[in-house]
Amino acid sequence: MAAHEGNPTARVDSWIWAVRLTKTRSQAASACRAGHVRVNGDRAKPAQPVKAGDEVRLFHAGRERIVEVKQVLTKRVGAPVAAEAYVDNSPPPPPREHVALAGVRDRGAGRPTKRERRELDQLRGTRPS
Repeated sequence: MAAHEGNPTARVDSWIWAVRLTKTRSQAASACRAGHVRVNGDRAKPAQPVKAGDEVRLFHAGRERIVEVKQVLTKRVGAPVAAEAYVDNSPPPPPREHVALAGVRDRGAGRPTKRERRELDQLRGTRPS
């Protein structure tokens, strides 16, 4: 579960995946290569070592996560154990936008006409460019 006592570091992509900040390790590595991961303020490559006390910033899924490493993990663990491996200093997620409910069409009414589509777009506040 944890790294060996003589080697208290782990790859940053592996650690991000192990503490469940991303769904897959390849997503974590891709985020590193794209420059979306910073360790102690510096851009991180996937193989960069991370140790206890480091600050990891990850921009993923439209949100920035700022976490401090408390425990180094090299293998994926359960959610309760993963939550204890870091301190989350992230800003709260942005509020979800209220999505306008799609109009319910009568069964068998077919597709909306061009005029009805324009009216729906105007009602929703979305206009194709």
